[in-house]
Amino acid sequence: MLFLIYLLSAISALLVYLLHRNMNYWKSRGIPQEPPHLIYGNVVGFRKTRVLNDLVIEYYNKFRKSGHPFVGFAFIQKQSAFIMDTKLAKNILIKDFTNFADRGQFHNERDDPLTGHLFNLDGKRWKIMRQKLSPTFTSGKMKFMFPTVIKVSEEFVDVMMENVPAKTGGAIIEIKDLMARFTTDVIGTCAFGIECNTLRTPVTDFRTMGQKSFTEMRHGVLLTAFEFSFPSLARKLRMRMIPEDVHQFFMGLVKETIALREKENIKRNDFMQMLIELKQKGSFTLDNGEVVSGLDVGELAAQVFVFYLAGFETSSSTMTYALYELAKNTDIQDRLREDINEVLQQHDGKLTYECIKAMRYVDQVISETLRLYTLVPFLERRALNDYVVPGHPKYVIERGTQIILPAAAYHRDEDLYPEPEKFDPERFSPEQVAARDSVEWLPFGDGPRNCVGMRFGQMQTRIGLAQLIRNFKFTVCDKTDIPLTYDPKSLIIGTIGGIYLRVERV
Repeated sequence: MLFLIYLLSAISALLVYLLHRNMNYWKSRGIPQEPPHLIYGNVVGFRKTRVLNDLVIEYYNKFRKSGHPFVGFAFIQKQSAFIMDTKLAKNILIKDFTNFADRGQFHNERDDPLTGHLFNLDGKRWKIMRQKLSPTFTSGKMKFMFPTVIKVSEEFVDVMMENVPAKTGGAIIEIKDLMARFTTDVIGTCAFGIECNTLRTPVTDFRTMGQKSFTEMRHGVLLTAFEFSFPSLARKLRMRMIPEDVHQFFMGLVKETIALREKENIKRNDFMQMLIELKQKGSFTLDNGEVVSGLDVGELAAQVFVFYLAGFETSSSTMTYALYELAKNTDIQDRLREDINEVLQQHDGKLTYECIKAMRYVDQVISETLRLYTLVPFLERRALNDYVVPGHPKYVIERGTQIILPAAAYHRDEDLYPEPEKFDPERFSPEQVAARDSVEWLPFGDGPRNCVGMRFGQMQTRIGLAQLIRNFKFTVCDKTDIPLTYDPKSLIIGTIGGIYLRVERV
């Protein structure tokens, strides 16, 4: 009994010491930091009452004029360098990338295989996987999948036509759900090779499991916080993050698809086919000549899983927010429609791959939407070695320190974007883009570890917007929420409830 008392006392003392050290981590190094909460650090209210984008922007604004290249930040119990200076951000993402190549995210391929995807992997494992996957996202491969996306988009227009009467006045439609159904069908077809048909059957297991991946965790708040804060230790303890039903659904779907295609020798123009071919190769030659093994089933499933998550939710949200802003700014919508029709006339009225790429104003609208609605509020990196900030010898990012690059805050910085709350696609005219540093716009990251699926995401978003704007006019109505209310539980910026707009045929 006495031994147990001593043991509990020792554990309590150790916990108090660790918490005290964490609370004073940055202060002891002379780096400014808002006083952190004992448990939640500088994200009090995270996933409960506060939207993560707001937390990041508010923290940035507290130090924006201070002149510090970075400040201290505690993401729950994970001590992080919060990067204030975009020049330092450029060093981290591009110039000194080799020292910041890792993200430091939780992944456990052995016990939780769906976490072993490209976004989470670090070190040599990431480098090998990136080289394996990069050829599947070239312009040529996008052109390969283009007809599949067009087919779904045509069904999308048909469903919209059925819901929007030809008579004057049109209909009030909840667009958030419709956009999600469109991108679910696109990703379901391109990633898994299955006809989801959620455009006509909104409630499907495929979509339900995708939504659960964003809104539900395997564990409660404390264990989830532990996995976020101490990913390496969580992996050693063989912890898992993906909810069991989500794991079973996607692993089963991938295994069934692979077995069917290999047995029947089925080949399709999709992402799954490219991954199966990598699996069947058996070996893979890297740029340096090193020969490594191809993909196993767990690795393949993880890449399909993240492709689904990244492509379905981000693209649908981008389209939703773009339509919301276009409905509020009908002059911009009219110009966009004119640009789309002009390009179509030059291509005999057909939406070809070249036609979509030629729609420059569509790109400007999408880019401005991603600036104003930064879906992922910050990028994460981890220092592999001590790093002295150039020009600031007293500022040292120590080895193992997590890096936070607050993309959402850069995008709302009035020094970088005057009148940051205003929706203005002219910010992304060729002239303004050329005059701006690339790290001042980070919806897809930057440098060697940028989003590998960027081309695909842009392609499906361009197609979806072009099809909608050429056929329909969107305006606000009495049911349109202005401003929008965001859901603190969502890991990317998402609204509470739907977004209603009046839709009329053009």
